[in-house]
Amino acid sequence: MAVRLGRDTVFRGIDEVDWASMEHAYGNAADVPELLRGLASPSPQERETALDGMYGAVHHQGDVYDSTLASIPFLFRLVGHVELPDRGGIVELLASIGGSDAGDGWGEHDEQDEQGEIADNDEVVPGQDAEDPEDDNHAMARAAVRAGAAVFLGLVPDGDAEVRRAVPSALVRFHDEPPRVLALLSRRLEDEPEDGVRLALVESLGLFARLYAESAAPAVDRLASLCAAPHHPGLRLAALGQLASCAPDRLPADLVPTVVALLHTRSQHFRPSGEPTRTSTDTLIGRLRRMRPADEEGAQLLRTLHRALGSRTADRIALLKGQLSSQDTDDRCNAVWMSAGLFREWRAAYEEPVALIGEQLGSDEERLRCAAVYVLEFLFTLAAPAADRLAALVESGPDSWGCGRATLGRPLKALARCGDARAVQPLAEVLRHPVVPNETGYTIGYLGPAAAPLAPLLRERLAEVPLDDPETYGRAAPLLSALGTLRYAAAVPEMLRLLHGTPRELRLRDALVRALAGALGAFGAGAREAIPALRELLAGESATAAADALWSVEGDAEAVLPPLLRALASESAGGDPRSAAEALGRMGTSAAPALPALRHLTDSTEVWERTAAACALWDISRDPEPVLPVFRAAWRQNPYTRGTITACLVRMGGAGGPVHDLVRAEIASPRRHRARSGGHGSHDVLEDERLLRDCRAALDAA
Repeated sequence: MAVRLGRDTVFRGIDEVDWASMEHAYGNAADVPELLRGLASPSPQERETALDGMYGAVHHQGDVYDSTLASIPFLFRLVGHVELPDRGGIVELLASIGGSDAGDGWGEHDEQDEQGEIADNDEVVPGQDAEDPEDDNHAMARAAVRAGAAVFLGLVPDGDAEVRRAVPSALVRFHDEPPRVLALLSRRLEDEPEDGVRLALVESLGLFARLYAESAAPAVDRLASLCAAPHHPGLRLAALGQLASCAPDRLPADLVPTVVALLHTRSQHFRPSGEPTRTSTDTLIGRLRRMRPADEEGAQLLRTLHRALGSRTADRIALLKGQLSSQDTDDRCNAVWMSAGLFREWRAAYEEPVALIGEQLGSDEERLRCAAVYVLEFLFTLAAPAADRLAALVESGPDSWGCGRATLGRPLKALARCGDARAVQPLAEVLRHPVVPNETGYTIGYLGPAAAPLAPLLRERLAEVPLDDPETYGRAAPLLSALGTLRYAAAVPEMLRLLHGTPRELRLRDALVRALAGALGAFGAGAREAIPALRELLAGESATAAADALWSVEGDAEAVLPPLLRALASESAGGDPRSAAEALGRMGTSAAPALPALRHLTDSTEVWERTAAACALWDISRDPEPVLPVFRAAWRQNPYTRGTITACLVRMGGAGGPVHDLVRAEIASPRRHRARSGGHGSHDVLEDERLLRDCRAALDAA
């Protein structure tokens, strides 16, 4: 029926659209009609594949193309036909195409504190048009979804629960009569039999209150009434989460005990739906559905509350402790995953929740253990309260840390990253394996001097790296990193073997040479055997790295200054002003001839070049006057520079006093300096903890 219906009604006029003249993420959009028709297929697998294709090409990563705009009328026709299954996913697609409002992103922080904005890239050049040419498409898409939003009104009582679950937020965001929408959703809340839909209706009340603050009072009052008995614990949790997001002053004083009690009560009565996975396609949507937690509803309820609480870290830690003490495995697993966002974004004392996460490593549930290891892995030294549990897991058998496989097990990686010497012996076993995972060398570096017994094994493995293999760099670079960290100069012959023996046409040879130079430089005078080889490199693509290493090994300023000055002034291919400035700074007063060029570089359009030049100016001249204004501007422009700046401020001591207001504000800030919406880095927590350490050291040195 769905196919006949699509041909006769839904897709009327589809062949009259010039799809071939349009584009999507992968080029010509001639295949869009097939995707749209696939949404009406009688086959669940075909419908899921088509929906995945719409997200993957027509609405790729939130983009809106001309083909996206042309699809909107057909998508509205699809959701309007009650005979068609899986329309809930199409409603969600339409809502995504329509875009989000500012109020949709509560709990996410695009802005930094008063010190400045998060910015991964350099600033917009003055006079440059900052408007995104795609904004017009997004605006037209939003207007089109708004124009068709009346269709959503008729879907509120739809017979398909998935449709009823998807519609409330779409109505709130796109219908142009907010009071009518609020009244309709409030009435539906009284009549709705499905718990999942009732939760979606509660979420829509919170969204309404955030988007329409001037008329939010009825929605807030309704949420407050839902927080109390005799409502179902899940519904009360949902209402508390939404209330926290839009009217935190209406929350009960005993919020955390109330939430923990509701959570435990709900868990005692919760039973997974037992519904089979609807499809088994190997699409992104299919994989995401299979990855959903057994208690997805519970995960969403607590995730909402955690996000709404934001910087209230004491409440969130207490809430996590309550979740992690639950008898229910799903509750504990959800808590572990939710802790990740807290740890990455906010600064606090996390010893207790980390220790509780460590206790989950003893669970019989593999997914709970895996979740715990995942979180502990990116905490680095903050994972120390769980180190005993990690060590026990590593000691429980080789399968837990990668022996017999070309991967480094996450428990062992987490144990090493927190600096625990109990990782040394199992890492030695990994190094003795015929195939050493590439990440092993980088992991060893976090152990510091405790890893010294591993140096001979690292040297042996470096001697076995082939000279002409496409993976030579990938295998050698981590080993070189570890050997450099351990300053194991006995490995110089093996390094020279690689330097002299790899063919010039080898893939990533220049990167390999730079890695070799970095390790040799770390050895200092212990690498004197490499001086002739380093001198030969001063005229090549790796001249900056070679000069930096040669200075460390030999200390010949006359030899290394010319290539560093050339690199400092060069903006062409092969030029590397930032690295050259950093190398010159390490030379100290011996690099005085570079001062004019470094002063010029402080006017660079690249924030990292300006920062490196300013650091070098201090290390060479000890004059803070040209340095501190650069630091202040870079600190505010790009928070990622703060670690480099603060390390220099430690060296400056009292001379850095005029910018110590930035340092004190950083220490006082509750939010991690790298926290941002839309993503995170694997080393964000580590770098933030290092920044805080150096901030305190800078103040102590003043």
